[in-house]
Amino acid sequence: MASILYICVRPERGAADAEHASFLRGLGIAELDQLDLVSEPLTPAALDRHSGFVIGGSPFNVTDAVKTPLQERVEADLERVAARALDGTAAALFTCYGIGVVTRMLGGTLTLDHPESTRATEIQTTDAAASDPVFGPSAPVLRVFTAHKESAADVPPTATLLATNADCPVQAYRVGDRLYAAQFHPEPTPQDFADRMTFYRNNGYFDAAQFAAVEADVLAATVSGSDLLRRFAGVVG
Repeated sequence: MASILYICVRPERGAADAEHASFLRGLGIAELDQLDLVSEPLTPAALDRHSGFVIGGSPFNVTDAVKTPLQERVEADLERVAARALDGTAAALFTCYGIGVVTRMLGGTLTLDHPESTRATEIQTTDAAASDPVFGPSAPVLRVFTAHKESAADVPPTATLLATNADCPVQAYRVGDRLYAAQFHPEPTPQDFADRMTFYRNNGYFDAAQFAAVEADVLAATVSGSDLLRRFAGVVG
């Protein structure tokens, strides 16, 4: 199995470590290298050493009106990873915040019109996804966790829409054969996602006063995002 790098873009250390563990389990591989992009920049050596990349979520938003130098650098580094996948040198799966970075890079538009709260939701695969090695076997529907404020307004140029639903029309797309971007979170189990909620209780993804009710719904959910991750690991090789 080729080497895969998990790229962390969460300032919250506890949430980042838990997300790394979720991706490791979901990918079904023995080892998953980790780079905390919030603490250190992406180096050419890290790019060259890995054949696959998975990019986690973040409280950052590409549409933020004011960005720190750290966020600007993080987004520039993520674009470098996307460029590797675009030229076929590596495979990459961007999730949540990452789909915004890729969409902007491809000349697409981001919007705040399709937010999704912290919950499990059902998404539908498209006809174009039928032949896709990652999304095709999940057709026609899969259940995944969401929690985001911004999303792609439409599929960016050169991208193929793979998954959608009424609440957020662009749930996932592919560019070429090696670059995947998903608005949702494929990696967490219900317990993982409930644990993550504690770090973002006051970030506006759900009503903090309803924490217990939202947590109960999350814990009762059934999701299948890890199936996508295992198949992505197969794409990496």
